[in-house]
Amino acid sequence: MARIGITGHARLAGDTAALVADAIAAELRKHEGDKLCGITCLCDGADQIFAQAVIERGGDLAVVLPADDYRERLVDRDDFDRLLGKAAHVSRMPFRHSDRRAFKAASEEVLRQCELLLAVWDGLPSRKLGDTADVVGTARAQGLPVVVLWPAGAHRA
Repeated sequence: MARIGITGHARLAGDTAALVADAIAAELRKHEGDKLCGITCLCDGADQIFAQAVIERGGDLAVVLPADDYRERLVDRDDFDRLLGKAAHVSRMPFRHSDRRAFKAASEEVLRQCELLLAVWDGLPSRKLGDTADVVGTARAQGLPVVVLWPAGAHRA
């Protein structure tokens, strides 16, 4: 079984979501023949795009929720609810409120569960604890393989 996690930017500008969807689909095609498990926090942007691609490929979705109030912090709650409803497994971190510590802990749980991390990342350094660059740095420090996906023409909102 290919256990693939995701980290990535939540706010994607213009046509970037479509570019990212194509890049994720291309990466998942490299695992044809493998049973796929996608591990995600279902954040807006890259996480939800990845989750949809895993489902379309017939894979299982494992969701790690950072905190009790996480849903309320999201912009795209309809897609979150739809994708969460398709999850084969849901785990919840022991935090009441979505803050940087909760996001960091949830990302570390994603890393613990996966054998490969896809990072929809523009390559810029960390701005906050638990952001995409921080998660990539943690994964690399642990020796976890990371594939960075930032298609030509992609922009953050």
